[in-house]
Amino acid sequence: MNSPSDFSLLSAKEKDALIAQLLARLGALERENATLKAENATLREKLNLPPKTPDNSSTPPAAGHKSNGETTRKPKGKPHAGAHRPLHPHPTQRRDILASHCPHCRAEVSSVAQTPVHSYDRIEIPEIKPDVTRVTLLGGICPCCARPFKAAPPAGLEPGSPFGPNLRAFAIYLRFTQAISFERLSRLFSDLLGLEISEGALVNMLDDSKLAFARAASLIRARLLAGTILQSDETSVRVGKRTWWTWVFHHAEDACFVIHPNRSRAVVEQFLGEHRPDFWVSDRLAAQMNWAKKDHQVCLAHLIRDAQYAIDAGDTAFAPGLRKLLRRACKIGGRRHQLADATLRAYGYKLEAELDVLLRIAPAHGAGSKLQNVIKGCRRHMFVFLANRAIPPTNNGSEQALRPCVIFRKVTNCFRSEWAAHLYADVRSVIETARRKAIGALEAIRLTLNGLSLPTGPALRTSA
Repeated sequence: MNSPSDFSLLSAKEKDALIAQLLARLGALERENATLKAENATLREKLNLPPKTPDNSSTPPAAGHKSNGETTRKPKGKPHAGAHRPLHPHPTQRRDILASHCPHCRAEVSSVAQTPVHSYDRIEIPEIKPDVTRVTLLGGICPCCARPFKAAPPAGLEPGSPFGPNLRAFAIYLRFTQAISFERLSRLFSDLLGLEISEGALVNMLDDSKLAFARAASLIRARLLAGTILQSDETSVRVGKRTWWTWVFHHAEDACFVIHPNRSRAVVEQFLGEHRPDFWVSDRLAAQMNWAKKDHQVCLAHLIRDAQYAIDAGDTAFAPGLRKLLRRACKIGGRRHQLADATLRAYGYKLEAELDVLLRIAPAHGAGSKLQNVIKGCRRHMFVFLANRAIPPTNNGSEQALRPCVIFRKVTNCFRSEWAAHLYADVRSVIETARRKAIGALEAIRLTLNGLSLPTGPALRTSA
């Protein structure tokens, strides 16, 4: 707004117009100043909030910062006696050595009856070299019809890829379990086995194994959908230049992984089809809620971390009591196998009553109020595990199943193609299911490549 330098030249009407313009601009500046003050206060409030750490949020442990502590090691609180390596249960060979002379007087003792005095193992790796079978199919001219003939290849030694199932299983194990890149994997085969395998040949091995692992993953999915309980979680993964999501659906002995472009309910719906389990265990992500026919158990470990964050932010009224209550509930869940049904019901009534008391507290801090609203929204899903012993109180099993996927992502930066991502999900399904059946990963891969199903083993008890 341009104002004249000499206001005496303005008429009364012009002065009134100028004053009106100035008042309007002053009002606009006052409103803008009030808005900026409010934004500044909000930002200052955020600056005063505690940082998100693995202890008070869902921040992964790798993203947490470790403080510099003392370098001296503290003595163990409960020292135990030292232990020696046990003898191997199935030694390759045995050598019983007889004493020939007495070490004291040098008398000859080879004819004296002797008993075992000291046994120990000597472990060595044999020379590692590939077992190469050269197959030559002989043929000739038939004397009857004068037409050429050729011998049929023996079973298991048909023409095609020169690499057998054991070598392919070893390559898949190193790639997907130990997160070794194709370049390093090619060099490893050259240095360790004396076998030259190009990166392209390694890719072809993986491509040829897609159908076997897809079949195995479909069987695992079918067993999961035949049950009544499902647990789930997800983490990010890179496919090409885009962020996709690795999902895990599991319970008891079976775990099935899915890599999908998004994180929405469509992933769960596609996995479930028409099936709906009776119970579901997950965190509070909306895409994983409202799928169970009977009830849903939310992860108490997530709520404990949220309570810790509210405490760090300054809430002293609601969050400390809630954290103590949830920790006690998890301890009860960990010893359910020792408790009778009536005892569990009594614990459930007591926890619900104590939670009612906590929810009547009026938090004086915003973080406490926010946490209280969260608890009010999910309280009916907090203690479902007390009525069903097969349901864990936390979703830690899902996070543990996803942990190798996170490590693979950090080490390899994931996948260039979609088919490799889907293959990894199928391989991960087989390996995690084998782990729960107490079967080695390499053995599980070998069985899958040979078209065999994983044998039934003892299921791992879900930890509370």
